Amino acid sequence: MLNAALKFAPELLLLAQGTGLGLKAAIFDVDGVLTDGRIYIGEQGESFKAFSTLDGHGLKLLAQAGITPIIITGRDSPAVRRRVADLGLQYAAYGAKDKYAVAQPILDQLGLQWAEVAAMGDDWPDLPLMTRVGFACAPAQAHAEVKAVAHYVTQAAGGHGAARECCDLMLQACGRYQLLLNSQLDTLDGGRS
Repeated sequence: MLNAALKFAPELLLLAQGTGLGLKAAIFDVDGVLTDGRIYIGEQGESFKAFSTLDGHGLKLLAQAGITPIIITGRDSPAVRRRVADLGLQYAAYGAKDKYAVAQPILDQLGLQWAEVAAMGDDWPDLPLMTRVGFACAPAQAHAEVKAVAHYVTQAAGGHGAARECCDLMLQACGRYQLLLNSQLDTLDGGRS
């Protein structure tokens, strides 16, 4: 059994629980949160983005803990769609000009209230979500107005583990982090590594 090396302050863990019975979903922006915010455009007009595997694993861990990851991004690209598909994420909205307008039907479908949801964003289009949720996170390089409404600003920058940091915080707050950590010690043959 491993003891978690990662620790968050108790008052932050309380905030990250959200209100009521805890968080049930978490909304993530893509550009500037799951990526570093830069967009590379190739000679043929195709765009390229780099994603952190730490963030991807964090989103999978959230799902395993019963917190539904939701992607809502203002841009649409084959790279983002591919990443979402590779991670097996069920809920995503692409090319969202009004993130609140596309988030509300997803929350209705899941039967959730805003207080049961977390959100992570880095710029003004994310503010309508971040000001409504039970827990809001921003990456280190987020715009000042976004940091001002965030309950937590990560040490890591977007695209460099910021989303994972937010996921780890939520997992610790809901009491599932240690269990998930120790489950990684199980080998495919059922033994401990």
